[in-house]
Amino acid sequence: MCAERARRRAGSAADAPRRGGPHRVEPTPRVSILLPVYDAEATLAACLRSIARQTEPRFECVLVDDGSRDGSLGIARRFAARDARFCVVAAQHAGLVAALQRGLAQCRAPWVARMDADDLMHRERLARQLAALTADPSLAAVGCHVRLFPRRALGDGMRAYEAWLAGIDSPQRVRAEAFVECPVAHPTLTLRRDVLRAFGYREAGWPEDYDLLLRMLAAGLRVGVVPRRLHAWRQRPDRLSRTSEVYAAERFTACKAAHLVRTFLAHADAYVLWGYGGTGRALARALRAHGRHPSRIVELHPGRIGQRIHGAPVVSPEALGGPPTPPIVVSVAGAEARAQIRAALAQRGFRECADYVCAA
Repeated sequence: MCAERARRRAGSAADAPRRGGPHRVEPTPRVSILLPVYDAEATLAACLRSIARQTEPRFECVLVDDGSRDGSLGIARRFAARDARFCVVAAQHAGLVAALQRGLAQCRAPWVARMDADDLMHRERLARQLAALTADPSLAAVGCHVRLFPRRALGDGMRAYEAWLAGIDSPQRVRAEAFVECPVAHPTLTLRRDVLRAFGYREAGWPEDYDLLLRMLAAGLRVGVVPRRLHAWRQRPDRLSRTSEVYAAERFTACKAAHLVRTFLAHADAYVLWGYGGTGRALARALRAHGRHPSRIVELHPGRIGQRIHGAPVVSPEALGGPPTPPIVVSVAGAEARAQIRAALAQRGFRECADYVCAA
């Protein structure tokens, strides 16, 4: 049990207003917010205020301080002293995955909402996500759309990523886009606690959040999206996703390849690769490490058609024909190009996620 929570329960009823302010610790909260913190002194207070003002008040926030070297722990403890819904777990620095697993063990509610210490929640985020999960019991989790900030720091790539995320609005789109990029911003997810504990976070040498989502989808679980911007996602140059090698582009590609060979390519040694630009070459290289080789490469570039690449003939889209074929992996950058290829494949009778997948 969280030490802060145990201390409050041990206090007398007369002490309760002083220690917990107007909010009491719910016997069983409706949702637990899992919040890892590491050196977040500059943003943590604003994050906690955004949580405290939720229109759904029946929450607990399990905050795990991962051995912060700044004033983060003090900020967290002062906030928890005023609001009994906040529980602080102080730990030695062991990294994000360890902090997440430690905090998850403390979560008591049937739902767990992820949050990051430099982000902000819209005041209706929890209420709307819990409503969506309650309305559709088949969902294991839901995310929401995001607004990236500060806007002046956003380059064209991040703006395009924000727009791409905003186009994912259903479990079907989450599954179809799963190998392009992570189709749900992980800090926006609210998940069933039993599901999250069953799958857990793991150190695999690539992004732990993307790995978790792909494992859940591989198990047949449905992940939805509340199509509203309910999460402000801060972009900073020192954010872990920009500084750690675990989140480098090649590690995302390695993650995609490893999950592709366990799911879509599980029963096929050969596949058709559509696209051999930088994106397709990187994915093909990662798949070769797992013994998967393209039998054909579909290209539009007239200088490549008729050649062979690593033994595979390069053909035009017209030469592909219709199903059945080996599974097709479409690996091209750009949402517009993928949309055109999807339309061409659908016209020929190919089914997405069955006959082909897009994997940028």
